[in-house]
Amino acid sequence: MTHKIAILGASGYTGAELVRLIATHPTMEIAALAANSKAGQPMAAVFPHLRHLKLPDLVKIEEIDFDGIDLCFCALPHATSQAVIKALPKTLKIVDLSADFRLRDPEVYAKWYGGQHDALECQAEAVYGLTEFYREEIRGARLVAGTGCNAATGQYALRPLIADGVIDLDDIIIDLKTGVSGAGRSLKENLLHAELSEGAHAYAVGGTHRHLAEFDQEFSAIAGRPVKVQFTPHLLPANRGILGTVYVKGDPEAVHASLACAYANEPFVEMLPFGQHPSTRHIRGSNFCHVGVTGDRIPGRAIVIAALDNLTKGSSGQALQNANLMLGEEETTGLMLAPVFP
Repeated sequence: MTHKIAILGASGYTGAELVRLIATHPTMEIAALAANSKAGQPMAAVFPHLRHLKLPDLVKIEEIDFDGIDLCFCALPHATSQAVIKALPKTLKIVDLSADFRLRDPEVYAKWYGGQHDALECQAEAVYGLTEFYREEIRGARLVAGTGCNAATGQYALRPLIADGVIDLDDIIIDLKTGVSGAGRSLKENLLHAELSEGAHAYAVGGTHRHLAEFDQEFSAIAGRPVKVQFTPHLLPANRGILGTVYVKGDPEAVHASLACAYANEPFVEMLPFGQHPSTRHIRGSNFCHVGVTGDRIPGRAIVIAALDNLTKGSSGQALQNANLMLGEEETTGLMLAPVFP
């Protein structure tokens, strides 16, 4: 059986990554590509690296006939996505890559994203899209909300530890470095090559990054009480990849054992031997997340390091992983590509 797929927001980085992944998927066919600002152009004109593929031309969203479309990926900006999804057919399966449906509490959404949610009915039915921890809910979902890429990285390092009670919940620090593609494709002065290259800088310092809302929501739900972490992201002069270094209070061996047990049968989360550390160069372009643990020189403290590709496992690959479940396909289909190295 072939599933007809539409991608809304196909002219962005995550849209292009979806096309790259779906191009080799044995049971998915891209039937429609939308990008309002590039409507009328062939995909090859927007992304020449995809010129070898036979793809439909880009159109405006309202030009798509959703009859016969089985699943739609929405790779649209925050706030835009909710209005579009609200108007889509109610029978259509949707994987949203924006932040619009990640937060369950509308008041929390308004606090972090600066405006009231305009699609509360859809928000109420959305399933959080961290596949390894919401797999069964995703199978039966109509709408899945992809996680933030930074939020995914921190959660892979911490969710099992919180669930197993092996760390101090009041002493968690997440230090995260991310590639520039996480900021999207639109032009921004601070992302110009001359402004970004040959340096690195922290941003959203002091607890202002929006992905903190996901940490608060998910970690508190696991623990059954409020959990707040310290989180500082840093922008690297690199295109892809996230490296999260997480500092926790707990026995390092117990921390490693907790994570190793949690991910023993996960196809995309690779637990490294104790004392080994992951690198973004080893997950680039793939749907894999590598996690490592080492002990600190201070007794009773551990360092957990997680690495993933923000465009793949942190966004488009995660979206395809979820879509496979929603369509009854094997979860790994189209996603077992080896990382690109060097």
